[in-house]
Amino acid sequence: MIEVTLKNFETDVIAASMSQPILIDFWAPWCGPCKSLGPILEQLEVDYNGRFTLVKINSDEEQQLAQAFGIRSIPTCILMIGGKPADGFMGAQTAGQVKAFLDKHLPTEGELVAESESDEAAELLAAGDPQAALEKLADALALDPGNDDTRFDYIKLLIELGGLEEAEAALAPKLTEIPRQLRFEALSQWMNAIKYAATNAYSNWAIEQFDAKIAENKRDFELRFAKACLLMAVSQWTAAMDELLEIIMRDKKWHDEAPRKAMVAILELLTPPKPKAGAPIPGKTAGGIEVLGKAAVQEDPQAALVSSYRRKLSMMLN
Repeated sequence: MIEVTLKNFETDVIAASMSQPILIDFWAPWCGPCKSLGPILEQLEVDYNGRFTLVKINSDEEQQLAQAFGIRSIPTCILMIGGKPADGFMGAQTAGQVKAFLDKHLPTEGELVAESESDEAAELLAAGDPQAALEKLADALALDPGNDDTRFDYIKLLIELGGLEEAEAALAPKLTEIPRQLRFEALSQWMNAIKYAATNAYSNWAIEQFDAKIAENKRDFELRFAKACLLMAVSQWTAAMDELLEIIMRDKKWHDEAPRKAMVAILELLTPPKPKAGAPIPGKTAGGIEVLGKAAVQEDPQAALVSSYRRKLSMMLN
């Protein structure tokens, strides 16, 4: 439990809520219901073992904060998540009522453990140990099967490591959903390209052989598509997109728009993931205050690549 004033509000509430839910208790020393609610909140903070942090704000002494939240009566509790109010309640509550309120918004212990496993997987992957990362992601998915971010990362890494059968099994439930999520459709397209590259008539060709034949007939779309699939299979994304664009430029509808679908899949796979709730936004404080001009915030190179090829695809289709 933390006593918060205007001085430490930005750090201990706004910034802290980017990585962990913060429950604000607006109270006053003269308030009878506050005296009954306070111990309940403090005990629940202990019982929930780090799933949220309780902060207390004396509304008499911190009237500017009370006014900012529109506090009309006390006790009033506000749950902050990701730097913003997510929900709240007024008046004294029983322990059961507060638990029901918290459980609507807080991750379960299993979900927290799964998130920790996913974070460790990302660190292992960055350190060059994809097999260990895969094991961590498998553990995380077992703990939290409904976490689509973890499922996507797990399937993607399986494909990269050649585990297509396991990837197909993990992907299958997402392909039955209506509507399908584009990122899982992208994984399906990638696996299809890998399979096609391994089974078509040109599966043993070198890139130079493709280029020589394409030079003789630039409208040999089957050959161009086979080359693009081979490039996708080995994650040569830019070269694959260039080849797909050559087909789209000449025939947008060829083979039920297979080149366009493959291109969209690549763009989705290359799109950088959205930052997690706790990640700072470049050029802003935790409270969302601009500290840098737009020119000072450089675009991520991969995001720039994706934007560039999205524009190229749009131009070809229009």
